[in-house]
Amino acid sequence: MPKLNLDALAFAVAWAALAVAGGVYGGWVAGALLSFGLLVAVMGTSSVILAKTGNLNLERGARWGLLVIAAILLWIFLAG
Repeated sequence: MPKLNLDALAFAVAWAALAVAGGVYGGWVAGALLSFGLLVAVMGTSSVILAKTGNLNLERGARWGLLVIAAILLWIFLAG
């Protein structure tokens, strides 16, 4: 059995929690945007970074950075 990648697991849990929080507090549109919008943004960014540089640390930083930006934007949306 392969070793569990804790970084990937933590990212998936954080992404799901953010999408659920968006859905609960911001409505289904916010939840859908956080789910599918982040899917497009994260997968696109990750694939470009890995294809051009092959740097896993840069990809990890970009992935977590996008999640943090999405959380900040959700917070601003809910506060306003």
